[in-house]
Amino acid sequence: MSKALGLLSGGLDSSLAALALKRQGVDVTGISFATPFFGTGRASKAAKQMEIPLIVQDISTIHLEMVKNPRYGYGKNMNPCIDCHAMMFRLAGEIMDKEGFDFLFSGEVLGQRPMSQNATALKSVAKHSGFPNRILRPLSAKLLEVTTVEEQGLVDRDQLLDIQGRSRKPQEALAKEWGLIEYPSSGGGCLLTEKSFSNRLRDLLEYNPAATPIDAELLKAGRQFRLSETAKLILGRKQADNERIKELIHPEHIILRADNFSGPLGLVSGSSTEAEIETAAALVAGYGKGRDEQEVKILLERDQETWELTVAPTSMEEARGLLIE
Repeated sequence: MSKALGLLSGGLDSSLAALALKRQGVDVTGISFATPFFGTGRASKAAKQMEIPLIVQDISTIHLEMVKNPRYGYGKNMNPCIDCHAMMFRLAGEIMDKEGFDFLFSGEVLGQRPMSQNATALKSVAKHSGFPNRILRPLSAKLLEVTTVEEQGLVDRDQLLDIQGRSRKPQEALAKEWGLIEYPSSGGGCLLTEKSFSNRLRDLLEYNPAATPIDAELLKAGRQFRLSETAKLILGRKQADNERIKELIHPEHIILRADNFSGPLGLVSGSSTEAEIETAAALVAGYGKGRDEQEVKILLERDQETWELTVAPTSMEEARGLLIE
């Protein structure tokens, strides 16, 4: 029995690719990577439903560095899909060699995405990964060149598929036939494909090329305000944002909250002047319950230092001028 390690996002395509191999007797294991831009929750649910093992690996640092300067560039937004897929295959390939798997696979479908899943792009991914002869795309295999994996008899090409294009109807029909009951709707798996998030990331990398995974995580924690070229404010939209901000605090961050009014938690990152900190305090006041007051006391904390500022709440019109959208 051959052993395959597959990139498992938890979406319909990657799940069907795993099942296509499992149904012909291949010993299938999934691998899911975590970054600030996508997680492993959907993959965990899919692996459990299909009763296959799942390897989870956090690649936040190496992935962010690739996103900053992708060899093949970006898609419509900040999504470097070709580079990303190649990186994941490369990392999975290292585990394949170490753990004794025979080949790698994914749920990529020929023609599903014009830029990153055409025949040329699929070849580029395989070549750039470092494992060009050990990658199989089960869902479109019959439309692609015969792979070394097939030539070696590790899989039966006749039992592979010939799906292509953007329609999900063939996949949905297979899911029903094969008893795959739960799967997410298309899209939504990667924040880099979303316009609003990409705008935030583009701003972050423009002003902070040395941004870390923590900086990227903070992009998801509420409203983002550009205070200057060297400073920005993250302002929670809801309690969950406030809690996430608390989890991501570093000693160099400044934390702000209103003293006598409920409202958002603020975090200033980067190098900020006194005037910029005061602007941040006014924004915290403007989005809190004390927004209609003449003045609001704001409590500030950085590492072991605490102090107070009394500020006039910022108007929504002023705030919109600083908001990163």
